[in-house]
Amino acid sequence: MRNLVIALIAAIALLATMGEAAAHAHLKRANPRVGATIKEAPPVLQLWFTEGLEPAFTKVELQDAAGKPVAAAGAQRVSEKDQTLLELPLPKLPAGKYKVIWHAVSVDTHVTDGDFAFTVAP
Repeated sequence: MRNLVIALIAAIALLATMGEAAAHAHLKRANPRVGATIKEAPPVLQLWFTEGLEPAFTKVELQDAAGKPVAAAGAQRVSEKDQTLLELPLPKLPAGKYKVIWHAVSVDTHVTDGDFAFTVAP
């Protein structure tokens, strides 16, 4: 009986933790893809998240290999049609490695941060 109670408590704790983690806006996919090498950068960087985003507090920045901002936070927008999509207009990017740095606040106020790189081939 004691083992059954312990197993039940462990299962409840696991389920509670899973629900909390699911409430955060985690990066689901990106265009360009995380770690990708592409021939030409798209005109807009797109980041899809697992939850709707709060536009006023969500930011994304693109840096070149030297850490210099190429496209800065402030120009980004959360799509009106898809609240999980964060977009950043891009200038024409020359060949090189780029780092995307994002800070997302979901509509339920949970905060997540992250970064990834992609490369524009020569």
